[in-house]
Amino acid sequence: MFKSFFKKKVETQPTQQQDAGVASAEAKPDTSSRLTEGASLESLVEEELNQNIETEAPIDNDTIPNHEAKDGFFNRLKAGLHKTRSAMADKIDAVLLSLGKVDEALYEELEEALIMSDIGTETSAYIIDVLKARAKEQGIGEASALRTLIREVITEILSAQDTVVSLNGKPAVIMVIGVNGVGKTTSIGKLAHYYKSQGKRVILAAGDTFRAAAIDQLAIWAERAGVDLVKHQEGSDPSAVVYDSIQAAKARGADVVICDTAGRLHNKKNLMDELKKTARVVEREIDNSSFETLLVLDASTGQNALNQAREFAQAAGITGVILTKLDGTAKGGVILALAREQGIGVKFIGVGEGIDDLRPFNPEEFASALFSDEI
Repeated sequence: MFKSFFKKKVETQPTQQQDAGVASAEAKPDTSSRLTEGASLESLVEEELNQNIETEAPIDNDTIPNHEAKDGFFNRLKAGLHKTRSAMADKIDAVLLSLGKVDEALYEELEEALIMSDIGTETSAYIIDVLKARAKEQGIGEASALRTLIREVITEILSAQDTVVSLNGKPAVIMVIGVNGVGKTTSIGKLAHYYKSQGKRVILAAGDTFRAAAIDQLAIWAERAGVDLVKHQEGSDPSAVVYDSIQAAKARGADVVICDTAGRLHNKKNLMDELKKTARVVEREIDNSSFETLLVLDASTGQNALNQAREFAQAAGITGVILTKLDGTAKGGVILALAREQGIGVKFIGVGEGIDDLRPFNPEEFASALFSDEI
């Protein structure tokens, strides 16, 4: 999509301490006549978007500028979950208020409300079973008293899985996978920004060598986040890019390598085999450092996200999920099904378009944001 900006790829000359193919994010691209003197690549991308020119693949929020957080992340999380809260918490509250008494009819209505919130039948049934047992143990007869129990059960389901990205050793490696269109490249850029703001030295690996202009797209994010980028030419072996990235990280003393991968359908065996090959390269080269494989899922796809997680987990050894676009959907309840049915912890969530709106997932904070208002 960015090829209209220039005829040549963004290339830099490696230093004596860098392996061939290693490029610095600070380097300036060769430009065509469209790239006028003094104009930045990012400004031209935003100009192109302002003209509503269609792109070959969606870039989601790649050109959205950073903004200051005025009210804190919890308030942004609460605001971002407005649609999911309306679909889940508000429906639950309506049932509790309308029926009043704890009986079988109430539990049936609650289960239906949970299923309609994209939590899924299996997880919804589990929540109701736990509610029944605890309400009986505590002698709860008023429906409104179940609200606190529901929030507790939701928190427990989400907390049962590992929600923290491990960055032990140097360099730790995060391989980011997922289908096209879920916000994968955007998430990588925001991850880089987040870890850079934590004082870590980050290198991005442009391992998506198949999609047109994916390398250029990631280069924009590397420049914006102020981190280094390792790339090869389009069509190169992704595993070779990742290998060079790890070697560059060792030479430069970087803390974390974040690897982009080609967006792929979860049912394409040859592409899944490529992921396995790349994972083997990482495991061979990082010694005892941490290696995370994070699957990016679009929350707005609801139960389809669950299906993607199931298929990718069989091929890629997923260690966690980045759940994007929670702010634009009422289907955020799928986060519970991911934890309960797939045993996969959500590690980062995206609740906005700003560069700061991808944050580590906190189960208790999430449940509190869902049920933040009194019934």
